[in-house]
Amino acid sequence: MVMKKIVENAVQAKNEIEVLTSQGYTHDDIYIFAHDKKRSDDITEALDTEKVGMKEQGFLDSMKNMFTSRGDELRSKMEAAGLTAEDAADAERELDHGKLVLIAKK
Repeated sequence: MVMKKIVENAVQAKNEIEVLTSQGYTHDDIYIFAHDKKRSDDITEALDTEKVGMKEQGFLDSMKNMFTSRGDELRSKMEAAGLTAEDAADAERELDHGKLVLIAKK
């Protein structure tokens, strides 16, 4: 099952992660996305969540993302984390407004 949460900041993300872990998700099941790559990396590291990589995307999609826009990369990674293309597009629009997207997938 895939859950998507939209939050305003890292404090709210931390609270949502605590709720998700109380529901049986592990930190390895949870992905955090931000539009700014550095912000995304910093929050992912600080909250000990998973990064979408080759395991989730596959080698070709991972390589393709090196040459695409940040929006395309984010949508691709969110789809690899379990969202539909439509949900990923909606979530990416939230990222454009400075919000964070959490995806939990068992």
